[in-house]
Amino acid sequence: MSIPIKYEKRDSIAFIAMNRPEKRNALSIDMANDFVDALKEAEKDPEVKAVIISGEGKIFSAGGDLEVLHTLNNSAKIMEYMKQALAVIQTIRELDKYVISAVHGFAAGAGFSIAVAADFVVAKKDAAFVCSFTNVGIIPDLGLLKELTDNLPNAVVKEWISSGRPIAAEEAYHRGMVNHVTEEDVVEAAIHYAAFIIDGPPLANKFVKHMVNHADEWSSGTNDLQETAVQTLLLQSEDNKEGIQAFFEKRKPDFKGR
Repeated sequence: MSIPIKYEKRDSIAFIAMNRPEKRNALSIDMANDFVDALKEAEKDPEVKAVIISGEGKIFSAGGDLEVLHTLNNSAKIMEYMKQALAVIQTIRELDKYVISAVHGFAAGAGFSIAVAADFVVAKKDAAFVCSFTNVGIIPDLGLLKELTDNLPNAVVKEWISSGRPIAAEEAYHRGMVNHVTEEDVVEAAIHYAAFIIDGPPLANKFVKHMVNHADEWSSGTNDLQETAVQTLLLQSEDNKEGIQAFFEKRKPDFKGR
């Protein structure tokens, strides 16, 4: 029996692969729990600067495991499943490190939710994103509805959700939901895309991620206070000193995350 999540570290990148290709990488409870554990392992590893999420087999993920979902016959069981699945999304968002999703085939339903919960999306040119929820009479979950609403016009969100049509990678790119489209192996493309993260300052990137993710929750005054507090901290960091020295020495900085 295969493990539902594969975890590997190479250089400064942690690779997390959904590994239920026979089930089209549907999100089971075991997969959700192992997914969170893998993300937390990457979080605590000081050598890891970026995380790449992918799917084994022909597709990224078909979404929730319908074989499990149709057995959940009361509110308590449904809420428990939703809580465990949502923990994946919340952990991706709150991770101190940047996460890249590498999407091939298609990302449907909860697979779509996972893909766009990442900080960056790299997609194979023939990949597609599908809001398949209404096909089974439900609404988008795991944060997808808000993610789409925050980034797209309302009319587009309603169309994508209620039509359930596949959204081609190129369309998603032009709508700002995908950062990079490739014809090459999508994980390799994600590795190349991650270069600016690997070479960048880990401390500053951590704060950029969290402040951008929470900016819509703050007033301008609160944001100003947050910026000032973070900048005061970073201006005293070793990375800041290294960046300034590298600037004057006309070389590439060697950031340590300190």
